[in-house]
Amino acid sequence: MKNPNGPYPGRQLFLGKTLKQEPIFAYLITGRSPESRERKAVLVDNTIRIGPLSNQSYDPLRHYSAVKYDNVSGIVVISNGIQTEAIFETYKLLFNTNSQPNKDYLEKILDGAGAEPDSYHTPRIAGVVTYSPNKNGDPILIVGIKGYNSPAKATEVQVEPGTLVGVSTYKGPIDNPEAGDPDAILAKLEFKGETAEELALLLFDISYINYKENDIRVCTVGGILLEKKTWVLSVHNVHSKK
Repeated sequence: MKNPNGPYPGRQLFLGKTLKQEPIFAYLITGRSPESRERKAVLVDNTIRIGPLSNQSYDPLRHYSAVKYDNVSGIVVISNGIQTEAIFETYKLLFNTNSQPNKDYLEKILDGAGAEPDSYHTPRIAGVVTYSPNKNGDPILIVGIKGYNSPAKATEVQVEPGTLVGVSTYKGPIDNPEAGDPDAILAKLEFKGETAEELALLLFDISYINYKENDIRVCTVGGILLEKKTWVLSVHNVHSKK
């Protein structure tokens, strides 16, 4: 199996369900430059933070909260930048005020964030797992992407058990990648495992590419929502020993 978004997905996220219908997510970071690869994911309280390996200066495009979750509501948000906190607080507020969540909120926040201010106009991507006001129904899975000079597009996705769907910031050849297309069909990933660790390792294993004598992979995060809306996460870093 190879990564469904090609040899260089950049940053990539998936939402789905296990064969037992448990909500799951996966997040991948890859990098071609040394600066992009010199990072790791760290679990701090209810947040996965992407930070430098050493005392590098802070860069908001490379260092950010990638995942934030809540074990009371079961909400989790995954994104590739500064928008994570705003998305999380918005959907948590909707939950706490018994308001119906939908994709419109995600689109508005992504539009506000805009594409990243780099030479590639890297898209903003995000995923949300949340619930309706009755709090006892099926989870609502929303995936969104904001491209350059185009409105954000979010989709409330329906997935079969053992399947995830998602988006990536890039596609195409590794030497000349293209920005992810908001109108493209969502990438699909099959998952027959039962744990967050299996999911993180699956995405990590299928994303190996040797580019200019370097492994482009930085880290993967896998998450599974177990009983009582408790998220269990697994983090796999290339630089785990640093």
